[in-house]
Amino acid sequence: MDPRRRTGGLTARPTGAPGRINSHASSNRPAARRSRPTARPPAVRLAPGQWVRWQLNYRFSSMTGMQDWSYWLDTFNIAYGPANADVFLSTPTVFVDEQGPLR
Repeated sequence: MDPRRRTGGLTARPTGAPGRINSHASSNRPAARRSRPTARPPAVRLAPGQWVRWQLNYRFSSMTGMQDWSYWLDTFNIAYGPANADVFLSTPTVFVDEQGPLR
């Protein structure tokens, strides 16, 4: 099984250190405008049974900006090691907020 997983716009890849992942966000959606800074948050270290909630947002409009715009919020819940079926209903161990301003 490939240790890299790609879901939506987030790629999570183990760093080689136990419980640590690196992430890379990208958008394959047309005319995605990223209003967040280019610096990414550091990798997250998780112990077995812990989980992270990672949120990113995007604003889309026409290339000329003459049409209405739309907003997308992507939320990724990533657990490390064995986890209960209801693990994502609890408060996350780590919360990473990469939401940027809309304008």
